[in-house]
Amino acid sequence: MSQTTATPAPLHRPSTGLRTPPASTADREIKRRRVLDILDSKGQDSLLLASHTALTWYLDGSRVHISLAGDPIAAVLVDREGDHLVTFNNEAGRMAAEELPSGVTLHTVPWYGNLHEAAAAVGRSSGGHRGPATPLEEAAVATELRAARQQLLPGESARYARLSAELAGIMTDVLSAARPDTTEFGLVSSLAGRVVAAGAEPLVLLCNGSSRSDFRHPLATHAPLGRRAMAVVCARRDGLVANITRWVRFDAGTSEELDAEARIAAVEADIFDATVPGARLHRIFGEIKAAYVRHGFGTEQWELHHQGGPAGYAGRDPRVTASATDTVVLNQPFTWNPSGPGVKIEDTVQLTDSGVKVLTVDDRWPATTVNGLKRPLTLQL
Repeated sequence: MSQTTATPAPLHRPSTGLRTPPASTADREIKRRRVLDILDSKGQDSLLLASHTALTWYLDGSRVHISLAGDPIAAVLVDREGDHLVTFNNEAGRMAAEELPSGVTLHTVPWYGNLHEAAAAVGRSSGGHRGPATPLEEAAVATELRAARQQLLPGESARYARLSAELAGIMTDVLSAARPDTTEFGLVSSLAGRVVAAGAEPLVLLCNGSSRSDFRHPLATHAPLGRRAMAVVCARRDGLVANITRWVRFDAGTSEELDAEARIAAVEADIFDATVPGARLHRIFGEIKAAYVRHGFGTEQWELHHQGGPAGYAGRDPRVTASATDTVVLNQPFTWNPSGPGVKIEDTVQLTDSGVKVLTVDDRWPATTVNGLKRPLTLQL
């Protein structure tokens, strides 16, 4: 296979601009130390970061995408000498002006070149300490990298809280204006417009009206909302992904619906109780399955939809399963999403010294207290 060579790119930072890299120098130093610790533990000298999750975390909020459905347009080689970001020549100007943190060396490769080959070669040609012929691949240390980004640093926590609160406010504004004849596409297009206007990227937009309430991942259609509807948004800004589900209805609701809504909130409360420092994810998963039975949903509900898990730089990092053995830590974010027939509850939260703190919160939204925590009700219009 031919090798593409990356070349150092001149930095052109405008004196004024609409966006500056959000990265904190202090936070990035901590992240670099965490990656070097991984290299030490593996007896390696360099690591190639290539996924959206790893790149946005390590660069502390840089945008490394063009297409939301495409691969990153950058790769980062972390070695003993420093950090090397390689991007395509047609992306370098924007990256230098708006996304490149201080202390990261920028290299370019032709738009038709091989990004990963070029990034791997940078470490061997940058002088000083010479790394191995091939850098460590991200997949080889996926568990260690996930642990490195579990505990959000202060700057990250502040950015996440702002995004989450704004997203909750957007949900309130848009759903408050909905009507029974509003279509699912109409609702999600309003949500998308507001999310983009907030400087975020709508990664997931879901909606089901009353005619499609059986679907738990309902991509929108032209169907009207009818008497009751669910909306789901997952939005990313500065690398962090906030997740939220809300319900709206246009009548008083049936007794069966009200009962199911209360019971699914009780399931979630049990999950929150199990989300404590030192807990293992697979143990929490066991509590989730037990909670469904305890609150009258039966033994099979956990099999009909994923249950959420840690959040942050990925929508779920990872989804919780019986094989997920990560250990919960303080300041780690989560999005749990228990669901049942016609019901679901979902917010982005963070585990703090005082317990679970809900981040996707808007005081204008109707709420009730469940096990000491304010939880959203269905908005009745």
